[in-house]
Amino acid sequence: MADTLDVSPGASEIAHSVFRTLRATNAKLERFALLGDDLALAIWQRQTTEEETAYARPGHHTLSYYLGGGYRTEREDLPGFYGAPGRLCTLPDDHESTWVVRDDLRFLHLYFLPAHFTRRAVLELNREPRELTLADRTYFEHAGIGRLCNELATQSWQAPDALLRANETSHAALSLLLRSQAAVRQATPWRGGLAPVMRRRLADYIEATLGDAPTLGQLAAIACMSEYHFARMFRVSFGMPPHAWIAARRIDRARALLRGSAQSLRQIALACGYADPSHFAHRFRAATGCTPAQFRLAVTGPRQPPIGELR
Repeated sequence: MADTLDVSPGASEIAHSVFRTLRATNAKLERFALLGDDLALAIWQRQTTEEETAYARPGHHTLSYYLGGGYRTEREDLPGFYGAPGRLCTLPDDHESTWVVRDDLRFLHLYFLPAHFTRRAVLELNREPRELTLADRTYFEHAGIGRLCNELATQSWQAPDALLRANETSHAALSLLLRSQAAVRQATPWRGGLAPVMRRRLADYIEATLGDAPTLGQLAAIACMSEYHFARMFRVSFGMPPHAWIAARRIDRARALLRGSAQSLRQIALACGYADPSHFAHRFRAATGCTPAQFRLAVTGPRQPPIGELR
């Protein structure tokens, strides 16, 4: 999880298909980091040469940002359309492409799972996960995403607090990416799932009752369904089972409160539905790789904790 060029073949980052493909070329890995939340960052360099690189349905999404060069690098099916510093590409999980590299190139890759995108579709756009995917785009510009990519490229990725900051910056980039590069999937006769108004009602109810630990029975009653049928329909419309959605929303709320409030860790634990600070710390660390106190320190800087606050 640190800046390193020594990436062993058995390391978990090799699971990224685009990463594996580049490792088989003349591309030089400058830096790599696992950020938690199934996010990964890499900076690559390629020397002047004419070499083709093909990606075939990698199974994960990739955001690519050119940091330098690329003036004679093109996608085979888009001849004459070249890269340049500041240009972005989005490579969705099911895309196929071949690239021809003819000059020096330095670029940043952010690897993330389709679930990152579809979950945001529910939370930020009130759309079903199956409705949207990442668009396959080559060489576009976006001031906000570019600024965040430059921040990632210039930040350290070594210390735990640096990884947390990079994680936060990556999530911000993914939110902008959702709004600017979401593509509607080809029309399909969707079956099952919850009506949009019911999906919104359930999402709002969960948000309002996170501190009280809503049960499957309570949620099923709102939808007027049996618990078994409701659990299946919920998974279709939210992209995950009810308990997993609630657990993720608790962590999201905890992140927001740690980042933007002066509440003690005990107060935040209760607001997010955890039995006590110890339970909160255990769940938060399992999800993020750090304790709540470490997260707060990394994203807000030193502060004077209230008396009795868990450290």
